[in-house]
Amino acid sequence: MNVPKLRVLWSFARPHRRTLALGLLLALVGSAMGLATPMVTKAVLDALATSGSLLQPVAALLVLLVVGSAIGYRQWAMLGAVGERVVLDARESMIRRLLRATVPDITRRPPGEFVARVTSDTVLLREAATSSVIGLVNGMVMLAGTLVLMGVLDLVLLGVTLGAVAVVAFLFLALMPAIATGQAQAQDSVGRMGGVLEGALRAIKTVKASRAEDRQAERIIADARTSAAHGVRVVKKEALAWTIAWSGVQLAIILVLGIGAWRVASGALEVSSLIAFLLYSFGLLDPVTELSQNVTALQSGLAAAERMREVDALEVEKVRRGGVSALTRRASDGAPVLELRGVTAAYGPDAEPALRGVDLAIPRRGHTALVGPSGAGKTTLFSLLLCFLRPREGEVFLDGVPYAELTPDEVRARLAYVEQDAPVVPGTIRDNLLYARPDASEEELRRVLEEVRLAAKVDGLPHGLDTELTSASVSGGERQRIALARALLREPEVLLLDEATAQLDALTEAAVHDCVRRRAAEGAVVTIAHRLSTVMDADTIVVVDRGHIRARGTHEELLASDELYRRLVEALRIEGAGVAA
Repeated sequence: MNVPKLRVLWSFARPHRRTLALGLLLALVGSAMGLATPMVTKAVLDALATSGSLLQPVAALLVLLVVGSAIGYRQWAMLGAVGERVVLDARESMIRRLLRATVPDITRRPPGEFVARVTSDTVLLREAATSSVIGLVNGMVMLAGTLVLMGVLDLVLLGVTLGAVAVVAFLFLALMPAIATGQAQAQDSVGRMGGVLEGALRAIKTVKASRAEDRQAERIIADARTSAAHGVRVVKKEALAWTIAWSGVQLAIILVLGIGAWRVASGALEVSSLIAFLLYSFGLLDPVTELSQNVTALQSGLAAAERMREVDALEVEKVRRGGVSALTRRASDGAPVLELRGVTAAYGPDAEPALRGVDLAIPRRGHTALVGPSGAGKTTLFSLLLCFLRPREGEVFLDGVPYAELTPDEVRARLAYVEQDAPVVPGTIRDNLLYARPDASEEELRRVLEEVRLAAKVDGLPHGLDTELTSASVSGGERQRIALARALLREPEVLLLDEATAQLDALTEAAVHDCVRRRAAEGAVVTIAHRLSTVMDADTIVVVDRGHIRARGTHEELLASDELYRRLVEALRIEGAGVAA
């Protein structure tokens, strides 16, 4: 058995070690009662042979039955409850870790893989961390106890039994590594399948519009088939292991019966001892079965535990544990609220920089628009400001304080962000609005809905603010306005918008621009601009190209001085005309 993997498994079970120890004690007591039954049966047969009283041995059998049943019930109920707590603890730990992990670490793998770890892997862990470990110890003790009592009854028959058990154990252990490898490969395939399926369901409209249902299904099913192929190989090996175990015990019983009958006939063994020995031989099926079941369950659990511990390797964002935030020393009103100085950034240690030597100051008030061709680095700038990405070189400042002295939570408390595709969280419209500010009042909710012209729409829904937010209840543009309302409710110092009007009609877009202008009069607004109206409304326009700040100024200044900006504006004008049409 792999010792490092066992340590990983034990890390999940350790908090419940006292309950597990009690469960093991109960299991051992129950096994001891089971081992006593053949000996008491021998006493019944001996009493019959000598015409003695049957009251005491029969009463002992009844006591063993009743007490053994009660202990068995208590043990399994206790272990079942512990198993559920182990699963809950593991899921809670992983969920918290995943949501606290850095964005680059989370986005390196499909979300479905992490979902598989939290769901299916934890179920495999449950049996391995509780019942399997106890079952293995109890099975070995019961097997040893059975063999010892067989030796008490007859050493010759014990030798026959040990020979059969040794062959079974050797063959069984030889199959275990292949079973463990197959189970790990099957679970890996399930994780990949979950990742691809999750991505396909998220883009289901694109899948259908591209008439790619069958092709996408084949991609997902390919991983399912791989998992099934590994699973079939594992099942075949498990079936072979079980067949060997069962056949070995049956062979031992046949040999015991034949040799035992010969020894009874020769007077070397009493009939009652042979019957008791045969009962122990039949009883060998229990510890052998228990051992084989728990070894295979343990192999699955070890593979699952190792996959789950991969979540612990994810880097988590810094959290302040006590102490005072450096933001208490606030910068003067004339200083920029956000500033990048000589910042170079990349999405991996070996990746090409997405930004190089960027210097950018965001004034405390006003609207700053970022424009540039696709891949220029605009989204990377937002990722740096939101602490989704760390600079490779240079510093980012908030109120004159370097980000290195702040936690991501302290930075984001001063910012609000609206993504271009405006994702919503599961729940109602109210849940989504209150997501970043759960203490907001009804009046404040009403105010931001009116700002984005959604109040009438919400009033017309059957359950108002408590309507479940789905693609059927609101349109893409309405979802975008809900995301903007959520950000406005925060009343942040800096509002970051990745083109919050991309899916809006002209009238609603004008209303949103009005509220952005109001916000810019009180604080900082930074937008990634994809529409001409956004560009022309901005106080400062920053042209980003190939990871550099190419130019900055007003709309008129840049039209006169920068060729790339003129081409971008012409493209935005054509796009805007197309939308208006």
